[in-house]
Amino acid sequence: MTETLAGKSVFVSGADGFIGSHLVEALVAAGARTRALVYYNSWNDKGWLSDVDPRLLEQVEILTGDVRDCERMRQGVAGCDYVFHLSSLVAIPYSYEAPRSYVETNITGALNILQACRESDALTRLVHVSTSEVYGTAQQVPISEDHPLVGQSPYSASKIGADKMAESFHLSFELPVVIARPFNTFGPRQTARAVIPTIASQLVAGRDRLRLGALTPTRDFNFAADTAAGMIALALCSEAEGEVVNIGSGQEWSIRQTVDMLCEIVGREVEIVTEEDRIRPEKSEVNRLLADNQKIAGLTGWRSTVPFREGLELTVRWIERNMHHFDVDSYTR
Repeated sequence: MTETLAGKSVFVSGADGFIGSHLVEALVAAGARTRALVYYNSWNDKGWLSDVDPRLLEQVEILTGDVRDCERMRQGVAGCDYVFHLSSLVAIPYSYEAPRSYVETNITGALNILQACRESDALTRLVHVSTSEVYGTAQQVPISEDHPLVGQSPYSASKIGADKMAESFHLSFELPVVIARPFNTFGPRQTARAVIPTIASQLVAGRDRLRLGALTPTRDFNFAADTAAGMIALALCSEAEGEVVNIGSGQEWSIRQTVDMLCEIVGREVEIVTEEDRIRPEKSEVNRLLADNQKIAGLTGWRSTVPFREGLELTVRWIERNMHHFDVDSYTR
């Protein structure tokens, strides 16, 4: 009998984030009883869960808290069959300015989730969500799971640390954890800290000049719904326990190619201005990211289903309806 999430209790940390909100939608659609961690704030903001269909959100148990609070994480994990750990501080440029906050959130936060899962009597499987940034610039292409780990930014270093904590809990305590390593996820709800919404929001706003960083780096872009489906597939795969598994499309696109495609979708031609303050430090720039996705395909049968251009079109349509989320003037001055 094929394992499913229908009727299962699931906890998602980072549910208020970009990928987390898409995962919550997929979990509810799969029939899971979903508990969603939302970062506590005094104005009761649910993050990107506020963009989810209210009828769907009614089926979700919202838990406010902070991944750095170990007692609160025990409450979140308690009684859950599956746990998806996505809570993370993610912006690479800010990690140059405030590296300690990345250690506290990404490494200590992961430890809190791991310890809570270890103490749980209900856990079937934990999906610990990593990032392709831990590979640094590709030393071999496509990038397989045995590629060396390189901390080219404080952010990536903190994620390497978190991954190694997850690995240690599997080896030391036989915790049923899978380390899911998504490549560059994009789609509706992604903020302008990422390159695709930065480009698209400037185009939609009618700017005649695109202000960007380096145009030559390539990325393996994967649509958000596909990334969420990959995480669920790994949660349901017992053979993936103790493994690191890439989630990626297996295709790469340069930033320049992405700009050209978005210009075609929006129907505009613009000048591109490369700004020095948008370029990463030379030794910190990751020039190529291309996933070897054979492992996840072999374990689960998962593959990306949304073509890159179709995903870009869906993203642009969402941005057009939600330009109030994008302060274009703040990053185009």
